[in-house]
Amino acid sequence: MTDSPPVAPSSTPATYDCSDPDARAAGLDAAAAAIGNGELVLMPTDTVYGVAADAFTPSAVAALLAAKNRGRTMPVPVLIGEASTLVGLVTVVPPVATALAEAFWPGGLTLVLEHASSLAWDLGDAEGTVAVRLPDDEVARDLLRRTGPLAVSSANRSGRPAATTADEAVAQLGVHAAVVLDGGPRAGSAASTIVDCTVPAPRVLRVGAIPVDRLREVVPGIVD
Repeated sequence: MTDSPPVAPSSTPATYDCSDPDARAAGLDAAAAAIGNGELVLMPTDTVYGVAADAFTPSAVAALLAAKNRGRTMPVPVLIGEASTLVGLVTVVPPVATALAEAFWPGGLTLVLEHASSLAWDLGDAEGTVAVRLPDDEVARDLLRRTGPLAVSSANRSGRPAATTADEAVAQLGVHAAVVLDGGPRAGSAASTIVDCTVPAPRVLRVGAIPVDRLREVVPGIVD
C-alpha cells in the first residue's frame, strides 16, 4: 500500500457489534477500508484488544505509536491471518520457531525472527527483527485475511492497563481510531508471551498468556 498521510479519524469511531453477523460483515468491510486508507482500527484479539495499522504504511505505524504515546524503541508486533504467511516475512524460520508455532499457534505466543530485508516497512527500531503472532480469534483473523499482515499493539496508552473490552479500548484510543470491531470481552488481561528465536538458545522476552513451563515442554532449552 502507498504511504499516503492517514486521514484524520472522527472523534467518535464507527463501532460494529461482531456478535451480529450483518454488523460483523459491515465492520470487517469498514475496517479493511480504513486500514487501506492508512487509518487505525481497534480490534479484538485472543488476548486483549489491539490497535491496528497497515504494517506496510510507515505513516500509519507512526500514528499508532503516537496514539499509544510510545517511542520507536518498542517496535510494533505484526499479526498474521495464516501460519503460512510467516515464511514471506522472515529470512529463515529456525526449527525451534517451527516447533513453537506448531504447538501454540494460533494463540498467545509471539515469535521474534529476522525479517526479510526486501520488506518495505518501518515498525520502529527493530534492528532487523520482527515480532510475529497468529491470534486465536476469528474476527481478528477474518480481518487479517482481508488486509494482510497488520501492525498491532495493545489498545492502551503506554503505561496503562490493556483493554479487555471494546469500551475500554475506545476510552483510551478511540479518538485516534476510525473503526472499532467489538468482539465482546476478552477472558483475561494477559498479553502474549514473547520468545526471541534469533539467538542460539531461544529466550523469553516477556511472560504472558503461555507459561514458560509449557514452552519448555516443546523446547526444553528455552531461557527465561
